[in-house]
Order: sequence, then C-alpha cells, then structure tokens
Amino acid sequence: MKAGAASLAAGILGGTGVLLFLIAFGTDYWLLATDTCGVFEHGNSTLSTGGAGTPTEAGKEMLTFHHEGFFWRCWFFGKGHPESIWTFWYTSQAHPKFCMHGYLFPMPIAVGPFPHPSYDTTAVYRGFWTAFILLAVAAGLVGGFLLVCGVPFSSPHSYKVGGGFLLLSGGLFLLLVFLFVMWKEFAADFQKYILLERSERCLDDVPVRVYYGWSFMFAAAGVPLVLLSGLLFFLVGRDIMDSLQ
Repeated sequence: MKAGAASLAAGILGGTGVLLFLIAFGTDYWLLATDTCGVFEHGNSTLSTGGAGTPTEAGKEMLTFHHEGFFWRCWFFGKGHPESIWTFWYTSQAHPKFCMHGYLFPMPIAVGPFPHPSYDTTAVYRGFWTAFILLAVAAGLVGGFLLVCGVPFSSPHSYKVGGGFLLLSGGLFLLLVFLFVMWKEFAADFQKYILLERSERCLDDVPVRVYYGWSFMFAAAGVPLVLLSGLLFFLVGRDIMDSLQ
C-alpha cells in the first residue's frame, strides 16, 4: 500500500516535471531581450531608420523584441509597445514576426546569409548546453517509458532503472539551468550577441535589456519535481526487491 501511494505520487510529480521539460525544450523563450537600435529588415541584414536621420532617432520610436530557444530565434518590432516581458506573451506580440532556425542555441547566430566576423569566445562553453539539453530530454523520455511499462507489473528493475533515468534527466536540467545563468550573468556580451550584424550601425550606448524567459522558468520549476520523482521510484524499486528476497 505504501509502495503504491509512493508510486502514484512519484508518477504525478515525474509526469508534471517531464512535461515542463518538454515545454521548455520546445518553446523559444529561454532568453528575452529588447533594444532600441532601429528596424532590422529581414533577409538583407540592413538597418532601416524609417526616415529618421540616425539610429538613435529611430530607436526613440521603435523597440526591437528578441526571444529565442533551441529551435528558433525570433524578433519583432513594437512601436508603442511597453518595454516589458509581458509584451513577449503570445497574445501581446506585434506582427509581423521574423524567425530563423536556431538549432545550435545558444551558439552565436548571425541574422543574414554569412557569419558575423566577430566570433563569440563563449561558443564552445555554450555548445555543451546544446548537447546537455538533448541528453536531458532523451533521459526523461526513456525514464518515463520504462516506468509506464514497469508500473503495471510492479517490476522493481523498471522502477529502479526508470528512476535512475529521471534522476539523470533532472540532474542534467539542473546543470543546464546553472550553465544558462552563468552564461547570461557572467559570460555573454549581450551588446554584441543581440545586435550582431547591426553592431556596426548601432551606437555604442544603445541599451540592450535582457530577461529570463518562460522556457527557463519552466525548466527550473521541473527540476525538483523530476529529481524527487526519480528518487521515489528508485526507493520503491529497491523496497520491492527487498520484499521479494
């Protein structure tokens, strides 16, 4: 009875946590940023001032909103929109919105046909982020599959192995969150990273404001749930094995 209640609690926690991980992986709101450099025309990597004489004049009337994740990097322009993270919410985004593939996020991505000449020295460090998020999602899915198959038969090996995969997934996502915070707070030069190919056309003092996005928050919220679920499943599996001996 105790094992059954623990398994139910672990299943609810693990299912919720893995769902949060999948949402964080599949959505493109890990990083949110705004700048006032001007309108960046999609496809030709040029800065449009909309009739203003300088980028500064254009920046007074037009904000550029950036958001990105593992699959996509997007930006849109918000004339008259408040500079708030709530402007990034789906129903609040201005149109049109432009996106490009970002499978190697958060590697430096140049918005245009050719790479930007300035190479980000944190690229290798942040490349591990890409590998870890793939491993973490795969471990969570494998652990969930083993537990779905093992719970109906009260298989102690499935409990222990599935719990181990959930612990691995939670540990990797914990490392991902830590790496992301380190990258955002200490490693990245966002003046260069966000503006990229517009950096030659923008003034040095153009403000770039960066925020943690919804995807990051989902991942951080899922970590304790998955770790606790994995630990519970592992302990239940060990308890069942002890009772069978």
